[in-house]
Amino acid sequence: MHQVGTIKSIFRYPVKSMAGEQLTSAELGWHGINGDRRFAFVRAGNMSGFPWLTASKMPELIRYKAYHTDAGDALSPSVRVRTPDGIDVEVESESLRQQLIAAYGTDITLIRVDNGIFDDSPVSLISTTTIKNLETESGCSLDARRFRPNLLIESINNAPVLEATWIGKTLVLGDHAQSPAVRITIQDVRCVMVNLDPETAVAEPRVLKTIARSQKNCAGVYASMMKVGTVSAGDRVFLDED
Repeated sequence: MHQVGTIKSIFRYPVKSMAGEQLTSAELGWHGINGDRRFAFVRAGNMSGFPWLTASKMPELIRYKAYHTDAGDALSPSVRVRTPDGIDVEVESESLRQQLIAAYGTDITLIRVDNGIFDDSPVSLISTTTIKNLETESGCSLDARRFRPNLLIESINNAPVLEATWIGKTLVLGDHAQSPAVRITIQDVRCVMVNLDPETAVAEPRVLKTIARSQKNCAGVYASMMKVGTVSAGDRVFLDED
């Protein structure tokens, strides 16, 4: 194994497509970060394979900030949402559902899935190298939160981190006996959500256009769990070539 970077930031998204929370450490279980994407709003009557209400359908959704409180436990967390107008409510409150219905224009239902509601694998990663390259190509200043990763990997000694080359390989997250490990499975195909500023929801089309032009519409990678454990910001990241 050899070190390929460090963990710069850790993010959890309690409600699919809402803004998440930045963590100093997190438990990585068999279904990703505990509490990640366990809730989602479903569009009424939608029988497609992707019925979720997301910011690609309602950009303002990204300005609703979901977070865990100290109440509850790992298996049954207490989640609250701070709305764009500053009101703080429980995720299961009827007032939140009605506000979203009014904004979206169609009935929606909140669901909870204990194993998580993921587009692909339960862990997503992106490197600071990829983001910096996209900044250069697009001419935009890019907040890492646009890409909604669970783990942001920072390069060491200015060496580029090329996460797309890790597919089929294992990353060990930390340098102790109980460090978790993930298997990189596939590149992350991007949609219009990367265009949205995470604070204002204002769209910048140059972002997705740049990803499509320079990176075949992919930025970052997905991973599945190989070994559970605790991951912390600042942990060293090692690539196992076997």
